[in-house]
Amino acid sequence: MFQTRRNVSTLGSFFSNLDLIYEVTVRSVRGGHRNAVVGLVLTILQSLVLVAVFLVMFMVVGIRSCPIPGEDFLIYIMSGVMLFRTHVQSVKATQGANDALAPMMLYAPMNPIVTICASALATLYQQLLAILVVLTVYHCAVTPIYIDNPIGAMGMFLLAWFSGCCIGVLFLAITPWFPRTMAIVGQLYRRMNMIASGKMFLVNALPSAMIAMFDWNPLFHIIDQNKGFVFLDYNPHFTTISYPLQVSLVFLVLGMMGMFFTRQHVSASWSMGK
Repeated sequence: MFQTRRNVSTLGSFFSNLDLIYEVTVRSVRGGHRNAVVGLVLTILQSLVLVAVFLVMFMVVGIRSCPIPGEDFLIYIMSGVMLFRTHVQSVKATQGANDALAPMMLYAPMNPIVTICASALATLYQQLLAILVVLTVYHCAVTPIYIDNPIGAMGMFLLAWFSGCCIGVLFLAITPWFPRTMAIVGQLYRRMNMIASGKMFLVNALPSAMIAMFDWNPLFHIIDQNKGFVFLDYNPHFTTISYPLQVSLVFLVLGMMGMFFTRQHVSASWSMGK
């Protein structure tokens, strides 16, 4: 009862970790609800509410048609909002994964990599399901939708998720050293992307001064490239796919190095009195 079964082979250890990641992912998907369906329905409703909020915001500003001639206005909104939500939820989930000081880490089978992978996969599943449900309902109940390059659009969705996970891992590695500061930094980053992500406007139509203000943001490039894949008559000129991919890989390497270094020095006494 109080012994942990050890795998004698690398392959056995690999499959044991996969099984553990699956179990923790299911627990994360439930989202604190006894019924997993309730957690998924809430995720879908949150996506719908966010799309509705931005639709109302555009109407209040005076934009009632798609800036790209002949394209669906709601699809234009969702092409940015859905990727924005996927990115920020990935950052939040991975940054909130259990670190080396978490009580769950005291159990032998658990380790930070398992919790990070589980949090990332749970977010991917929830956001992908929400997008598919929203697009299916809109396609069947309102008007048929057309996506010029579905494979490319799916790739941008995965890149938005991956980049968010990499940034979250970096935040998670720094959190044990500055817990309160990193909580504020993570929230500030997510709020800042409400505008800096560029989901509310076309990059090709922006002046060069505004492009220079947001060009540092990987999500800015991802959303603009996604619009190029979704819409036939839009071709991004000022963004690339390579930049967010390279930045994400750099953040991932720095985050893993930081986690390894932190685990060598972390102490439970750090959290005393905080």
